[in-house]
Amino acid sequence: MDVVRDVIAQIERCEPQLHATWLARPEAALERARESEQRWLRGAPCGLLDGVPLTLKDNIATAGDPTPLGTAALPLVPADEDAPPAARLREAGAVLVSKTTMPDYGMLSSGLSSFHALARNPWDTRKGPGGSSAGAGAAAAAGYGPLHLGTDIGGSIRLPAGWCGVFGLKPSLGRVPIDPPYTGRAAGPMTRSVADAALMMQVLSQPDARDSMSLPPQAIDWQSATAGDLHWLKGLRLGLLLDAGCGLPVDAEVRAAVEDAARRLQDAGAHIEPMRPFLTRAMLDGMDHFWRMRSFTDMQKLLPAQRDKVLPFIRQWADSAAPLSGAEVFNASQQFHATRVATVRACAPYDFVLSPVAPITAFDAELAAPTDDPLRPLEHIAFTVPYNMSEQPAASINCGCSSSGLPIGLQIAGRRFDDLGVLRLAHAFEQLRGPQRPWPMQP
Repeated sequence: MDVVRDVIAQIERCEPQLHATWLARPEAALERARESEQRWLRGAPCGLLDGVPLTLKDNIATAGDPTPLGTAALPLVPADEDAPPAARLREAGAVLVSKTTMPDYGMLSSGLSSFHALARNPWDTRKGPGGSSAGAGAAAAAGYGPLHLGTDIGGSIRLPAGWCGVFGLKPSLGRVPIDPPYTGRAAGPMTRSVADAALMMQVLSQPDARDSMSLPPQAIDWQSATAGDLHWLKGLRLGLLLDAGCGLPVDAEVRAAVEDAARRLQDAGAHIEPMRPFLTRAMLDGMDHFWRMRSFTDMQKLLPAQRDKVLPFIRQWADSAAPLSGAEVFNASQQFHATRVATVRACAPYDFVLSPVAPITAFDAELAAPTDDPLRPLEHIAFTVPYNMSEQPAASINCGCSSSGLPIGLQIAGRRFDDLGVLRLAHAFEQLRGPQRPWPMQP
C-alpha cells in the first residue's frame, strides 16, 4: 500500500514536466493495493506480482478503457477485454497505476502525439524519451514504479530504453502473446534492472490462444538469468557491429561507449569479433515503403475530419505511398524476408551480437524523428529493426552517457528463442559496467 502511494506521489510530482502517463487512476490503484495488502496479511497472495505497481503502454488494451493508439483520430471506444499481457499481469496481482503515452499509431520514435501531451526525457526535458514506448521509457527512468510494459515493431522498446537509460527487452516473436499479432511486433518489459525484467517474463510468457503467432508454452527458468557467477562468459563468441550498413552515422560518443562495453566483456573472458554490416539501403527503404502503404490504407478508412487530426508528419509520410504501384508494394514487402535472411546469416557464427541501440543520443523532444523529415523517418532504427524481422530477442542496457549527460544504450541480440540467454548476458554486463549515476528526478 505504501509503495503504491509513493509511486502515485512521484507521478504527480514529475508529470507536469514529463507527460509520460495517461488514464492515471490513483484511487483505483490504491484500492487494488489495499486488496493486495489484505491478501498478503492472510498469507494468500494471488500471484507473483501481487501488489507491485505497473504501467502499461496505451496500445495494450485493458477492459473497459479506450485504446487511442496515441492519435486523436480514433473514437474512444472501451475495450471488451484485457489484451494478453494485461490479463497475465492482472492475474499475477500487479497494480496498474497508469497507462503510458505513445505517438500516433506507434509509428514514431518520439513522444509526439496528436492525442497525448508531449512526452519528455527525465534526464533532460528538452529531449524526447524515444518511442514508440515513449511514456514507458520516461516512467521507468523517473521512478513511476518498477514494472513497465512496452511494445516494439522496429525498436520501440529498445530505443526509449536506450535513450532513457533503462533496461528493455524485445522478446522473440511470440514469446509474449499479444493481440492483435503482427509480423515483427512484440511486447516486453521496460525496467530499471534485468532482475525485474526477468520477473515480468515469468508472467508475460504464459500462453494465450488469442495470439496465432505465439510460441508453444515452454518451461523457462527465468530466475536463473540473474543467478551464478561470470565464469560462463569465458570463451563466449560475441559479434561487435558498429556499422549498421545504412541510416545515420554512429556518433563518436556512442561508438566509444559500446566499444568500452565490449572490452569489459572481453576482459571477463568473452571473445569479441568485429562484424561487417548486413542491412542494406534497399532493405530499410523497402520496409519503410510497405509500412507507409499500410498506414495510407488505414487512413483511407477514416472520415476526413478524423484524418485531419492525425499528426501532419504521419499524414505526409503515409500519403507519400499513394503513387506506389502494386509491383512496387510487393517488392517492398519482400524486403522484410530479405532482412530476416541477412540478419540470421550474419548472426549465426556468434552466441550474441553487440551493437549500439541507436546511432545517436536522445534528440529534441519537439521533433517527430531525428531527421525531422517524413521521407527519411527510419534513419535511426537500422541497428534495431533487423531483429524484429528475424524474430530474435534483443535488449537495450545502459552502457554509459554522453558528455552532456544523455544515456547510451548497448544492444544485446541473441539467437532466436534464446530470450533467457539475452537476459543472462545483460545481467552479466550489469555487474561489469560499474556504478551508475543516480536516477533523475529523485523524490
